[in-house]
Amino acid sequence: MKTIKNIQLPSPFKVFFSSGTVLLILFITIIFSGRWRTNISIKKPTNETALNECVVLIHGLARTHRAMSGMQDFLTAAGYHTVSMGYPSTSKNIEQIAVDHFPAALEQCLQFQPSSVHFVSHSLGGIVLRTVFKSRKPQKMGRVVMLSPPNQGSEISDSLKDWWFYKWLNGPAGQQLGTDENSHPNQLGPVDYPVGIITGDRYSFFDFWFSSIIPGPDDGKVSVASAAVEGMSDFLVVHEAHSFIMNAEYVQEETLYFLKNGIFNHQK
Repeated sequence: MKTIKNIQLPSPFKVFFSSGTVLLILFITIIFSGRWRTNISIKKPTNETALNECVVLIHGLARTHRAMSGMQDFLTAAGYHTVSMGYPSTSKNIEQIAVDHFPAALEQCLQFQPSSVHFVSHSLGGIVLRTVFKSRKPQKMGRVVMLSPPNQGSEISDSLKDWWFYKWLNGPAGQQLGTDENSHPNQLGPVDYPVGIITGDRYSFFDFWFSSIIPGPDDGKVSVASAAVEGMSDFLVVHEAHSFIMNAEYVQEETLYFLKNGIFNHQK
């Protein structure tokens, strides 16, 4: 009778088949999938707090506009008209997202006839903004806050882009986020508009393996170094993880401070 030898699976497969990981991945996929949803959330401030300014919020990869709900509510309460843009982040490439979905969100903001239009993005949303603004910046351009943007790509894309599950989960845009000089983020060049970047230096428990791939301090998806971009106005590192950085009260307060002043308050 033949003896069956133990099979040594490659590292990605060890993680995939480890206890509880399959259920966790499926849960995250179902809850946060950005493959189809394109809703836009529009909120108006009360007359007492209205600033006659508008903010477009853009979520990250494999998320929906609901991921930015906490930030949207905070900025609306602070007096801004807010438009949270939903887009199918895992079924289109970055160029298609910029052309097909950004204009509608911007138009919603312009209907309020604001004196300035600001932008707050998370993760991939920052790369969508840079893609749009490389060719044309909107009228009444205000300030931009990017949360955990892979401005120089992510080592996770380098390591996993050929893995079938990564391809399925993150779609065409996920294939564009490598760190090599020909990757989409690294083809966009410096920014020439007011940009403040907030990124994290800790990772959530479900990102421990991703963090091990990334050199140096990181937030579980993007290294601190890779979040920076040439031409930025200010840079802030906080002790938050990638997936929920936008919900931290301190991050929301610093975002508001930058929209008003063009720099961060750096309270902590």
